[in-house]
Amino acid sequence: MNLDYPFHFDAAGHTATTPTADHVRDMIEQLLFTSPGERVNRPDFGSGVLQLSVRAAIETWLGDVVEVQALEVTSEDSTLRIYLEYVVRSSGERRSDTFERSAS
Repeated sequence: MNLDYPFHFDAAGHTATTPTADHVRDMIEQLLFTSPGERVNRPDFGSGVLQLSVRAAIETWLGDVVEVQALEVTSEDSTLRIYLEYVVRSSGERRSDTFERSAS
């Protein structure tokens, strides 16, 4: 048996465990939703899927308005922070902005 994710206790008050197949799924989930640089001792761990999703959405819905130059998505405690560098297509103006949203 393996530790269950997210970490919690079972009904008996012991650390919850899970079968191997579920543990493998949990590991894939952690890899997909962890941004590179988020883990202190493993800075290369993660997939960057949040950046890909945000970039794809901007390019799909606002691609005729802006050109994405750089994008960084970070999550700290309950705050999601998106740093975006872009060019406004109509004027050629280069901009950089940070967008934040807190879950609380």
